Amino acid sequence: MNISGKFNVKLDPMEFYANGEHGINLGRMSIDKEFHGELDATSKGEMLSAMTSVEGSAGYVAIEQVIGNLSGKKGSFVLQHFGTMDKGKDSLILEVVPDSGSDELSGLVGKMEIKIEEEQHYYVFEYNFA
Repeated sequence: MNISGKFNVKLDPMEFYANGEHGINLGRMSIDKEFHGELDATSKGEMLSAMTSVEGSAGYVAIEQVIGNLSGKKGSFVLQHFGTMDKGKDSLILEVVPDSGSDELSGLVGKMEIKIEEEQHYYVFEYNFA
C-alpha cells in the first residue's frame, strides 16, 4: 500500500541531560502530530538533535507512537527517525519499528517520507503487513 496526506506538527523544547561542547548545540524536543487522510491519527514522541558549527550540518533521532486509523484499521505503531543534514543536503530514514503495531495494525511494516512545501508538511507512507 502507498498512501499520502498532510500532517500538522508541534515541536516544543524540553529539558535535556547533555550540553553540547566544542561548537555543538544539543537539543531535545517533544513531538505532537495530527495526520490527515488515509492515516487519520495523532502521535506523541521525543526528538534529540545535534547542530554543528557548520551551517546546514546537523543530525536528529526521534521516536513517536502513532495512534488512530490507517486505511480504516484501528491501532497504533511506532515510527523511528534517523536524519542527517550535510551542508544542507538532507537524508532521512523513517521506518515502523518492527512488532510495534497493535490491534488491527499488528504486523505492520513500512517506511515514511516527509515533504515540506510552503510550510505545509506532507507524508508518503509505503506499508504492508508481515
